[in-house]
Amino acid sequence: MAPALDLVFSALADPTRRTILSMLLEDDMAVTDVAEPFEMSLAAISKHLGVLTNAGLISQEKRGRVKWCKLEPDALREASVWMQAFGQMEALDLDAFEAFLETELEGGAQRSVGVARPTEG
Repeated sequence: MAPALDLVFSALADPTRRTILSMLLEDDMAVTDVAEPFEMSLAAISKHLGVLTNAGLISQEKRGRVKWCKLEPDALREASVWMQAFGQMEALDLDAFEAFLETELEGGAQRSVGVARPTEG
């Protein structure tokens, strides 16, 4: 996978960041408004926003004294195309994809330590 795609999937791996993206589907939001529903510090939310910005999923700009966040939906296009190539997934179902990855990563860890897994067939 391309490094940009790695950043997108890494950013999407966290449920807080997925919730933030869902919130930004509605409209641009001030950072303080993004932070409001979460029980974490503004600094922690800022770190999540930094990850999303670094992955290109959102942009941030200062308007006056307020920092605003805006969804950048085109960043998901490459990830969506990559997932659709599997043919198993119709729409962008991140929860199902996360479960798939967890299963695969778990299996890889078991194989790397020599745990036998039954073959499917």
